[in-house]
Amino acid sequence: MNRPRLIRPVWLGLTSAAALMLGTAGALAQTDTKPADTPATPPAATTPAPAMPAPATPAAPATPAAPATPAPPATPATPPAATETPATPPPAAQAPTTPPAKVQTADPFGEEITLEPKSAVILKGKASWDAAFEALMEAFKTLTATLDKAGVKPNGNPMIVYTSTDDNGFTFQAEMPVPEPPKNLPKTMSMGTTPDGKALKFVHRGSYDNMDNTYEAITNHLDDKKIEAKDTFVEEYLTDPLTTAEDKLVINVYVPMK
Repeated sequence: MNRPRLIRPVWLGLTSAAALMLGTAGALAQTDTKPADTPATPPAATTPAPAMPAPATPAAPATPAAPATPAPPATPATPPAATETPATPPPAAQAPTTPPAKVQTADPFGEEITLEPKSAVILKGKASWDAAFEALMEAFKTLTATLDKAGVKPNGNPMIVYTSTDDNGFTFQAEMPVPEPPKNLPKTMSMGTTPDGKALKFVHRGSYDNMDNTYEAITNHLDDKKIEAKDTFVEEYLTDPLTTAEDKLVINVYVPMK
């Protein structure tokens, strides 16, 4: 067992004190020697030197404990998500909804209608199939110029009435509805009425060159339904044929019924 470092110096101090006491006692014995018959005076009692208390061994300085690492602050608990459904705001606070886009519906095909007659300025003409569209547009230009000169505005869409057809071409009437007869009509023009009565309505969209496909579909429809029609066709131009791109034309085709 290892002893503390301060024990060894204490024991050396005690040994020196004892030797000093023994030396003093011997000297006194030699000085006070008397005859044998005289009883020796007992030496004065020597008060033993009080034992020096061993100095308290100071405790080894305690190794300072490492400062306690403060615990990290507790992370505040995340409050649970509210499960309550928020109240629906009143209609006044709601954002305006975007109206749904209009969906292009299919055009009617073979819809039965009744045509109402209108007063019209009529220009008769004839054309080959190869120059059909140019001939029709020229007739519309002539009618428009005549009405502009007379100060009369049309009150309906321009129309073409096919009066006869063959392999080489066709005859037609270009008609422009008007609210009143214009004055000083050229001899090539006359006043009349647009077609009237029951008819089947078909719609063509696109260029005039593709009209053959529309008329073929119309002919097939009449054969399938066993419908008896007059030997004529009427075209109503819903878009202005003089200002609209040819591939953007919209034309109603009417087949008058017998």
